[in-house]
Amino acid sequence: MALPVSVLKTLLMLCSIPACLGCDLPLIYGHQEPFMLLHQMGRLSILSCLKDRTDFQFPQELVDGNQLDKMHATTLLHEVVQQIFNLFSTSGSLATWDDTLLDRFLIGLHQQLDNLETCLGKEKEEDQTHLGSENSRLAVKRYFQGISQYLTEKQDSPCAWEVVRVEIRKCFLFINKLQGNLRK
Repeated sequence: MALPVSVLKTLLMLCSIPACLGCDLPLIYGHQEPFMLLHQMGRLSILSCLKDRTDFQFPQELVDGNQLDKMHATTLLHEVVQQIFNLFSTSGSLATWDDTLLDRFLIGLHQQLDNLETCLGKEKEEDQTHLGSENSRLAVKRYFQGISQYLTEKQDSPCAWEVVRVEIRKCFLFINKLQGNLRK
């Protein structure tokens, strides 16, 4: 089966970023791509879903990312991207979003997971994972478990997914901020 042209272009774009060339902390496939895809995926006005809003309690570790070393930050980024990938790979997500946009989004996330795993492998050879990384990873997992519970409680309603879509856009803002702090 041949891949659609849009998927091939996305893959080409992904492999043109510096992360494919070395192990600098990779950008999450360009600063604008996730926002653009998540924006395009929206089907409802968030204003019609205000009653469904909730505070998912975004992990403070990502907010305070300028205090992290490269290994810790890479571990956190990997965990966040993995959790976003898992969330958008669920049957509820597959039933909610446009197949083409969702496929592009998931392909980009998968490529970034590969890039981050390469970096983590190289970093772990030099440094052992420390307790701070594990505690931060657990905080990220709890955050995404809360999102999953919310979707279950709301029975994967379109408004619940719209609220989650907006929340994930917020995740990408913090990811980009974390990456920017580490590149200084």
